[in-house]
Amino acid sequence: MGDLDSDNSTRFDRRPWGTFTVLDEADSFKVKRIEVLPGKRLSYQKHAQRAEHWVVVQGTAKVTLDDREIIVEAGQAIDIAIGAAHRVENPGKETLVFIEVQRGDYLGEDDIVRLQDDFGRAAASDPSITNNK
Repeated sequence: MGDLDSDNSTRFDRRPWGTFTVLDEADSFKVKRIEVLPGKRLSYQKHAQRAEHWVVVQGTAKVTLDDREIIVEAGQAIDIAIGAAHRVENPGKETLVFIEVQRGDYLGEDDIVRLQDDFGRAAASDPSITNNK
């Protein structure tokens, strides 16, 4: 595994929608396990410097990708291109679990622009927000 302490990365964090755990990371990639509570969703957001690949391993994800809704079942995957507006929602009654692989030249938690957020964190005009998802 990569050296997770080299840049003071958070290995585990609890958010209003669930949790994430960093499983591995290096200069050009980061791998997270993300758990989304039933009925919750992450912010509608985009990233300027990273792409993401999500693999659903438990539950069903309702993904909004550039204003298009896509259902992703356990065992399926979806790619999020750099600059694409995206969000994931858990429409089910069990915890949604997916693996997120981030790829790019910069993977800092401050590469996020929230377009809409259920928890009052949206500020599309302020890309310096450091809260992740």
